[in-house]
Amino acid sequence: MKLQNGSDIRGVAVAGVEGEPVTLTEPVTEAIAAAFSAWLLEMKRAGASKPLRVSVGHDSRISAQVLQDAVSRGIAGAGLDVVQYRLASTPAMFNSTLTEDEAFLCPVDGAIMITASHLPYNRNGFKFFTNAGGLGKADIKNILERAADIYKSFTYEGLMKSKQKASESIKRVDYMTVYTSDLVKAVRKAAENIERPLEGFHIVVDAGNGAGGFFAEKVLQPLGAITSGSQFLEPDGMFPNHIPNPEDKTAMKAITQAVLENKADLGIIFDTDVDRSAAVDSTGHEFNRNRLIALMSAIVLEEHPGTTIVTDSVTSDGLTTFIEKKLGGKHHRFKRGYKNVIDEAVRLNSVGEESHLAIETSGHGALKENHWLDDGACLMVKVLNKLASARASGIAGGSKVLTDLVEGLQEPGVAVELRLKIDQNHPDLKGGSFREYGVAVLRLLENHIESDPKLQKAPVNYEGVRASGFGGWFLLRLSLHDPVLPLNIEAASHEDAVKLGLAVSSAVKDFHALDMSALDKFIQP
Repeated sequence: MKLQNGSDIRGVAVAGVEGEPVTLTEPVTEAIAAAFSAWLLEMKRAGASKPLRVSVGHDSRISAQVLQDAVSRGIAGAGLDVVQYRLASTPAMFNSTLTEDEAFLCPVDGAIMITASHLPYNRNGFKFFTNAGGLGKADIKNILERAADIYKSFTYEGLMKSKQKASESIKRVDYMTVYTSDLVKAVRKAAENIERPLEGFHIVVDAGNGAGGFFAEKVLQPLGAITSGSQFLEPDGMFPNHIPNPEDKTAMKAITQAVLENKADLGIIFDTDVDRSAAVDSTGHEFNRNRLIALMSAIVLEEHPGTTIVTDSVTSDGLTTFIEKKLGGKHHRFKRGYKNVIDEAVRLNSVGEESHLAIETSGHGALKENHWLDDGACLMVKVLNKLASARASGIAGGSKVLTDLVEGLQEPGVAVELRLKIDQNHPDLKGGSFREYGVAVLRLLENHIESDPKLQKAPVNYEGVRASGFGGWFLLRLSLHDPVLPLNIEAASHEDAVKLGLAVSSAVKDFHALDMSALDKFIQP
């Protein structure tokens, strides 16, 4: 059960890091795959006239092949057909449940992606899909409970039998050909069916040695783009150049440098499994975090005026002003966690509030038109569509058309996230859980805000405690999984950010199990 990480499964798959024993062993993996198969059989049994099919793909991690084989044994041992895609992206795995093409053994009934996103090389994990989308927390809990029972009943003979079954039932197809072809068609369609709508555009890609290297050769080049200067396209699960993470400063510096050195029109960067992305314009300005949300909001609101944009809780006040005052949309700031953000957008639509975009500051972005799947490649295709359609309309200027879309976005001079850890062994907890302690911290901070005339509590807030003051804002919230209270502060100047930090510090100073060192360091003169 400790392998659950929200709506994903994550664990240690490679030995060698001190203090991190392997938890995602081959038998554990086989049990999880068998449990997913049993869950899937229950879900699909009513209409199943032939064996169900499950596709399996993986990113570039060094444990990928071993885990793919174990997953395949678990599926085959449960009596389902296995279709291996080998190196693939997370969004492509979901798409395989929707594609109708028997030549590629599609649609599949379920899909498993072997990935741990941007985590270190020794980690790995699983994401699961059906044609209804990614599985949620409750489904993952159910699957892990089943897996525990299956694992207990494993015998040597049974494991050998599933190995034999797997060798007989595994099929392999190059599904990424189908997926990339669909992306290319989408850009051509946006450019009035011009064959090479990106002809002459110089676009560099940084895949961070993850699974996203396909984007340069299989998407951009067929559309006519020049991709020289693209970097780290080769899969390498040791990630020797930088962490494949659009939120990582080193990663963003690498793609920015590549754009400037190659005098490119645009830079595109993906995370390991391509469900997140970011971009850089020709002048080196980054489209990530609030700027990426602003860009995608501008594009989506042109197509769907007045629609609601759902984001996570740490987006800026400036973004709200931009979406609502400049673009004429509505900003619905919800909770952290990409699945929370997506599910909230789906819920709003179900109660009559139109929403076409759900996007997190992490780079997870999902569009209603794309089945609410967080797809980094699809987000970048929307950006490319804008470039291509501008070109088709006779508008020149390369990526300036994108930069102009975010003009007027107020950006903070200072933006920090400080992590205040809760010491679970501290006597101050009095035997209670870190969650109870964290809630008590938040309650006291809320009371403090209400009695401080210089702070204004956010009128609508779904997570933690958020307040504005001193020309900026702060949000203190409890982590979804860890004994940590992340504190986000944004302000026009360092001096104003410190004032916000001092307000939090004075409110929670008597919680002795709270490690305040990060905040203390920030507010020190």
